[in-house]
Amino acid sequence: MSPVFNTLALSCILCFSTVCLVLTDLAAATYACTNLTATLGTKNVLESGAQYSITANGTWSLFNSLDQPTCIVYPASTAHVQTAMTAIYETGSKYAVIAGGHSGMVGYNSITNGVLISFEMMQNVSYDASLDLVTVQPGVHWGNAINYLQSFGVAVLGGRAADVGTGLLLGGGISFLAPEYGWSADSLKEADVVLVDGSLITATATNQYHDLFRALKGGVNRFGIVTRYVLYPVHTGTAADKNWYSGLIVVVPGSLSAAVSNASAAFVRENIDPKASMMVIMNTLNLTAPDANIAYLFYHGASLPESIFGAFFSLPSTFRSLSPLSYADIAAIVDGSARGNGQQFGAAAFLGDEATFLEGYNHLVNFTTHYESQFAASFMVISPVPRSQWTVGKARGGNAIGDHECGHDFYPLYAAGVLAVLDDVSAGFDLLLSQVQTNSGLPLFINECDVSQNVFSTYPGYSTLKRTYAKYDPTRFVFLPSFVPLLTLYSSFSVRNTVGPVGL
Repeated sequence: MSPVFNTLALSCILCFSTVCLVLTDLAAATYACTNLTATLGTKNVLESGAQYSITANGTWSLFNSLDQPTCIVYPASTAHVQTAMTAIYETGSKYAVIAGGHSGMVGYNSITNGVLISFEMMQNVSYDASLDLVTVQPGVHWGNAINYLQSFGVAVLGGRAADVGTGLLLGGGISFLAPEYGWSADSLKEADVVLVDGSLITATATNQYHDLFRALKGGVNRFGIVTRYVLYPVHTGTAADKNWYSGLIVVVPGSLSAAVSNASAAFVRENIDPKASMMVIMNTLNLTAPDANIAYLFYHGASLPESIFGAFFSLPSTFRSLSPLSYADIAAIVDGSARGNGQQFGAAAFLGDEATFLEGYNHLVNFTTHYESQFAASFMVISPVPRSQWTVGKARGGNAIGDHECGHDFYPLYAAGVLAVLDDVSAGFDLLLSQVQTNSGLPLFINECDVSQNVFSTYPGYSTLKRTYAKYDPTRFVFLPSFVPLLTLYSSFSVRNTVGPVGL
């Protein structure tokens, strides 16, 4: 132990001020980083330099790029992750994990005065045709995985944006294949998981870790770090197989926003064809922008049926691109890789008529108009979660999430130069979320939640998650403020770590 560390540790033992707590975090992280550099080497552990800066500053949300880890660990294998977690656990260091880095929640893939584990060196994808299984490492972005697998005629149930990483699986995950093939998490066959103390287990639906396996499918990385995913693929065809008729419509802005919302509500309520999917993005701040309203429409077939998508076809548009596409073509439509602005998510679950949807839209308009100087844009994203998606998921053993019908993501994009969410804006966003959660009993989608939302309490299996968490993290090492209710079964709990969902 270095003299500097001894001094910091001693000062913290003798002091209980806020400053002292910060020093304790720094001291623990410094000690962990020193140990990890000695065991893994300077190739896998960096405390500064160009690669360190690229990783620390490369998160999708600018807010998360402002953190500066004490060191960044770049594991090249599961064994390296075990070594990292053992050192973190033994020193009591704070830590965070970054996979794709596509997360709109502050602190979910970054850390200051702690260790950041980055999966940049673990991005392998493989397909075993004899077993019809895909294996991916946690550093993979879904666009890259889908492009690689296309030559085999298969795809993974990943995300809708190419930039999204594998952490999406742990939150459930929605793809354009979801209505027909289930939540992305439902494609999971087995997972290698490094627990908080560095031990490694492989969880499946049928082995002794079946409780952990189910919890991983929607419980995010609250239970450990997944270093290998084995997935059931979907046989989507190769690049030459244009099995989908898909694309987008950019709707004339302004007064037609209500019509777009109404068309979305009708689709959610009336469509029962699992081959049909859509996503609508409505900009509630720049209402007159040429691309204020975009409808992404998808159908597994030779055309877009008028009976399903007619309401969207009737909307006046400034741009349309609808044609036969391969699944890899579809995966490239929504890139989502733009960085440089602060991002924020908030989840809501709607089920109702056109008035219900429009009310949610108007609440977001009111919020963003009130704080207009803070934002570059502000979106309401409508993501149908049809009954067919649940049917498929239940057939594969179910997941931690429970029933769901339609997810809404309220997504402010902060203006250039805005480095943090102001207190009054945060209070306004909390008010918005309280206004739009109109359907009690529906679970929220954790991949698109705000840190203030207690998503787990909306899951019907909440009590089971509590028991599973207590079993696999008995020392309460992982802690997140929004996860407090999951820890209240203990008489006390630690505030040591603030790990959130991996790479979203």
